[in-house]
Amino acid sequence: MTTTLFDRTFRDSDGKIVLAQAPNLPLIVWLVATLLKLVLTSGKIYTGLDLVAFGSLFTWAWQELFQGVNYFRRALGLMALVGMFVMRLQMG
Repeated sequence: MTTTLFDRTFRDSDGKIVLAQAPNLPLIVWLVATLLKLVLTSGKIYTGLDLVAFGSLFTWAWQELFQGVNYFRRALGLMALVGMFVMRLQMG
């Protein structure tokens, strides 16, 4: 059977189309830290939460980039990494 570009882009090794997956631990940690940053808006705790949020989203994006189940998920990881660094450069 010939594997098409569509298959390599959107299908996993089982042949299922995968665009989204259940959140894994780095995404859950990022979400919780980000929500807490909305409540605690200054001080050392905010700085720590910002670091945790950035680190966990970086971890998720890195994992997707190098271990994503298809090209779409890998591209999603790359876009997240680029977007994170662009946002950080604009903030500083």
